[in-house]
This record gives sequence, structure tokens and C-alpha cells, in this order.
Amino acid sequence: MFNILAADGIAGEGIEILKKDFNVEVRDKISHEELLEIIPKFDALIVRSASKVTADVLSRADKLKIIGRAGVGVDNIDVKAATEKGIIVINSPDGNTIAATEHTFAMMLAVSRNIPQANATMHNGGWDRKKFVGVQLHNKILGVIGLGRIGAGVAKRAQSFEMEVIAYDPFVSADRAESLGVKLVELEELFKTADFITVHMPLTKKTENMISLAEMKMMKPTVRLINCARGGIINEADLAVALQEKIIAGAAVDVFTSEPLENDTLRSLPNIILTPHLGASTIEAQIGVSVDVAGGILDALNGKPVATAVNMPHIPAHIIKQITPYLDLAERLGRTITALHKKPISKLEVKVNGKIADSNASLISTAVLKGILSDALDVNVNFVNANLIATERGIHLSEIMSKTAEDFSNTITVTADENSVIGTLFGSEERIVNINNFRVDVDPHSRILICPHINRPGVIGAVGTLLAGYNINISSMQVGKTDIGGTNVMVLTVDNPITPEVIDKVKENDAIFDATLVAFDD
Repeated sequence: MFNILAADGIAGEGIEILKKDFNVEVRDKISHEELLEIIPKFDALIVRSASKVTADVLSRADKLKIIGRAGVGVDNIDVKAATEKGIIVINSPDGNTIAATEHTFAMMLAVSRNIPQANATMHNGGWDRKKFVGVQLHNKILGVIGLGRIGAGVAKRAQSFEMEVIAYDPFVSADRAESLGVKLVELEELFKTADFITVHMPLTKKTENMISLAEMKMMKPTVRLINCARGGIINEADLAVALQEKIIAGAAVDVFTSEPLENDTLRSLPNIILTPHLGASTIEAQIGVSVDVAGGILDALNGKPVATAVNMPHIPAHIIKQITPYLDLAERLGRTITALHKKPISKLEVKVNGKIADSNASLISTAVLKGILSDALDVNVNFVNANLIATERGIHLSEIMSKTAEDFSNTITVTADENSVIGTLFGSEERIVNINNFRVDVDPHSRILICPHINRPGVIGAVGTLLAGYNINISSMQVGKTDIGGTNVMVLTVDNPITPEVIDKVKENDAIFDATLVAFDD
């Protein structure tokens, strides 16, 4: 019988499910040293946020098959080390969705009507109605940044208050937004238009400090910001300045860069509402995540697939051996097609040619979806959930598998509307060999700059000179084959980051049709 360790105060409902089939040891509070000592005897581990499942813990976890995180984030688990040991890591992405959605709306109502400040005054014996005059939600414009499960839930509730909802999410199609009753807009328009702005994005390199002082200065002075997503998306120092100088009217924040909150300036401001990361702190949510994770562990220990795995689940060894070299390539092709497409993808075709078409090649399509979705979502996209998330986002996938191959023994072709990329392996080396019907030979790592252009003298040199002026080194260059005098494409591999400003400068050349940066490893 399998042994399970339940740490960090997991709700009893989930524990009771597991006790029917397994030995469960409950340790509501456990030190890191104790965890190191006892982990070798357990087959499964359930944690919330307190226990840190680090590489040293995993190095001693000789029997461990699965780690369940009773919540969404897995920051306290070394997923890479777990994956290397073949340990499945699962979370509960849906168990606290309602709780986080409702807390967001509670914060919006509180900041619109100054409820906490008025409550504090009353408890101190005061009575000051004029000081706490608020604003209505009715007929206001709500800007939702990120239309995942929670963002969509907030949008739905806002409509019941007769708010107009606009949203920014580069990975949501217009059809999906329309089904939610939401208008998609560019981020700058959202900043300039909305009366309330709520954030529901993951914290990534692209979203860190996504809203800083420059963005706040675009907003209406009456705007109110809400962040119940991740600390660091809104720059806390800039938020303090914006509130102090009345650049914006108010804010309500549940998540912080450092928790517990260390920013004393925010604590001192009268026009911000602060809560100690309460988004998932409801009785129902804690039961929900406990039951969700228990179900996942039950499935995993019984050899069934787990839909909430955040790393790759078990795949038969003979399939892994044949297909694995192509999975990273497929993911990079997904990232490339996303960059080229420049708008939400609604129809995607993945074509696999060659011997690999026989080897559970649907995993390749999943890897493509993982590349398309991973950078922008508030959930961990993996080989189990990528197809489901794509469906939720309105991406319609079609697969074509053929044993016939032409120029190479195996190829993967990814197409979205008029854009297409083809990849293959040269031995063990990944290569992009075709971009929008131009033949190239590109290593899909680091950073590549793709520039379709008129095939005339001086164009390539002008781009090289421009990049040199910004101290950007070109490590390699490819030019697609085409007829003389026609359209061509250059693909530059660069060693340094390229800012949007530089991209705009490249586009100013009248011979350049477009400039697309794919920063694979940033």
C-alpha cells in the first residue's frame, strides 16, 4: 500500500478520499529538516505553500511518484528536479477559481466605495459620510488584463453590474471574447479608456512591471487598479508614487513582490486597500483544492493520466525515445508561429511528415500548442492540459500525419492562416528550414529577427548597420531563396536583446515589410 504525506494543513475532505486506499500521514506543520528526514518513505506528497520541496528534498525522495500542490502556484516545488527524477507534479488550477474571482470583485467594490477606510473610522468612533463618497460600478468601463478562468469570471460578474468590459489578452481569439461579451483592445487603449483595471496574468519576464508609472500616466486620474493575480506585475514603488501624486484615484492589492509585505509606503497610503494574499482563502476553496489534488494523486498512483500535471506525465519508453527529440523543436515552432502571426490564433494546422508520424505524433501537436500558449497564461501549460486550454481559448487544431516526406526524412509544419514554419532535425540539431515558403536554415535558439523585404541592394547592410548602432551583435544571417528582384526574407540570429524601439527603427526602412523578434530563451 502506498504511503502519502499530507503537509501544511490540507483540508480533511481530500485526506479522507485518500485514506480509503492508502496510508496517509498528516503533518500540518513540518520543518524542512523534518521533511528531509522522513521523505524517503513516502510515495506521494501533498503541500500548500509553506513546505519547500527543493532539490535536496527530492534527492532523498527515492519512492516519491507524485507531488500534489493544493493550489495553483508551484513556486515552492522544484519542478525541474522533480521531472528529472520522473516525479509527476500536479496542482489545482480550478479549485480556487471562484474564490479568487469573488475576491477580485470584493476588492473592486471596496475600492469604489472606500469600505475599509469607512469601517476603520466607525470603529474609532467617527462618522464622516462626506469623506468617503465613492463611485458606482454601473456604466463604468472595466479593463481586464488576461481572460483566463479568473479574468473571464470577473468579466461575467461585471456585466451583471451593467459595466462595459474591455480586455487585453494576446492569446484569446475575437470569437472567444465575443462569447464572453467582452471587447478585445490593445493594452494602451485599455489603459487610456478603463475606469477600473484588474490584472489576471501570470508573472513572467514579459509581464513583470507590466504596469509601471509610465502606464499609470496613460490612465484616467479617476481610475482604480486591482491586482489579485501575482505580485510584481504592477510596480509597487511606482504605484505608491501614482497614489501619492493622485495620478490615479485608488488601488486594491492582494499580492506582493515580497510576502509578507515589506513596502511600508504602501501601508501608509489612505487610497489603497491591502489584503494579505486572501484570493484563495475561503473554506470552499481550501476544500476544493484538497479534493482536486486527492483525485489527481488517486489517479496517478493507479496508473491513470492526470489532467492537472504541470510537467510531462508518464509516456511509454519506446515512444519517448523516438518522439522526444522533436518535442522541443515543435515547441519552438509554436513560439515562432505566434510571433509571426501577431494576432490571436483561431485555426492551427500541424502537419507531421516521415517516420515520426507513426509514433504518437499527437504529442508533437501538443508541444506546438505548449509553445504557443506558455508565455502568456496564468496556468502551467503542459502535455496534458495544452489541448484543453487551446480549446478554451478558441484555437481549433487540425493534424495531418503522413509517412511521406520530401526534402527531409522527418518534418513538422505549423500553419496559422497565411503564416507557416517548417522544422526538422539535422542529426540531433534542431533547425527551422522554411518560413512562409522561403527556404532557410536557422537554429531556433537564443534570438532571431525575421524580416521579409524587397530583394534589392543595400537592404541587408542597412539592417546590419542599424543594429550595430545599438551595439547588437549579429552572430549569423540567413537569406531565403527567391527570384532576383522579388520578395525575400532575412533571418538574423542576434546575441543581444532587441527593444521595441529598435524593431520600430528596422520597420522604418521602406524596403522592409515587417520585423519579427522571436526571443526563444529570454
